[in-house]
Amino acid sequence: MGDRLSGADLDRLRSFGVLAEELHFTRAARRLHLTQPALSQRIGALERQLGARLVRRDPHGCTLTEVGAQVAEEARRLIAEADATAARIRDAARGQDGRLRLAYTRSARGGRVDALIRAFRRAYPQVEVVPETGWTAPNVAGLLAGRFDAAFVRPPLDEPALICVHVDDEELLCAVPDGHRLARRRRVSRADVAGEPAVMWPRENGPGMFDRTIAQVWPDGGLHLVRHEPDDEQLLRAVAEGSVIAAVPAGRARALKVPGVRLRRFTTPVPTVEIGLAFPRDHATPAADRLRELLVHHPPWPA
Repeated sequence: MGDRLSGADLDRLRSFGVLAEELHFTRAARRLHLTQPALSQRIGALERQLGARLVRRDPHGCTLTEVGAQVAEEARRLIAEADATAARIRDAARGQDGRLRLAYTRSARGGRVDALIRAFRRAYPQVEVVPETGWTAPNVAGLLAGRFDAAFVRPPLDEPALICVHVDDEELLCAVPDGHRLARRRRVSRADVAGEPAVMWPRENGPGMFDRTIAQVWPDGGLHLVRHEPDDEQLLRAVAEGSVIAAVPAGRARALKVPGVRLRRFTTPVPTVEIGLAFPRDHATPAADRLRELLVHHPPWPA
């Protein structure tokens, strides 16, 4: 019996293990759903393979030889390991084991995003979630390169190789300095922000969200973009300095709580940006399939 067990090896060991428990060929054959001659053939083949006698027949059944007792103990261990390995493989194939390489987007944490991942961890506790965080553009690149199995993104995406499933819509707020004239307003209109010096993050971080923000907040071309900052925290700190305003996702802006910044809602129609979960269209992993199924069919939040 070589370093690797074949299917025939496992069948013989499994049969011998049952015989070692029953010490009776007829009862063991019945448990194995075999005929008694077939069981005898398997035991004989195992003895020839090992070059040792394993059982002695007697009028009441059989007994194990000293070697047979050792083989029975080893057989139980090998069969348990083989069964555990097979179970892990089946679970991985069903997405109930293995790894989920997941990318978050920097501008969207908390709320439905975190609720979904909590629900996934509860449903599939054996799956190791391996998270990273990045902007939409590098998250998309990571999906296409096979580095991620799924990624939270800010749609719309212009990438036919990916599927993007809607997770949530998030309101955009107007961030203004404490002393700004708009800080006294309960809501601000598009006309109020037109021409105001503004700060945004670079478009290449997430082109879809960048364009959608401008289209909703500055629909008539009133954007006066004077500054770029790399992320939401730096963007809000720029606002706090007192010279610029910004349109920011509500969740991230409220969580950061940057001093010197007032957050004001826009008048209707309220601008929003979408949060989506993207997957490769043609080569999704089993764990990613389970995550998508949970998102589509069993949302972990109130309807």
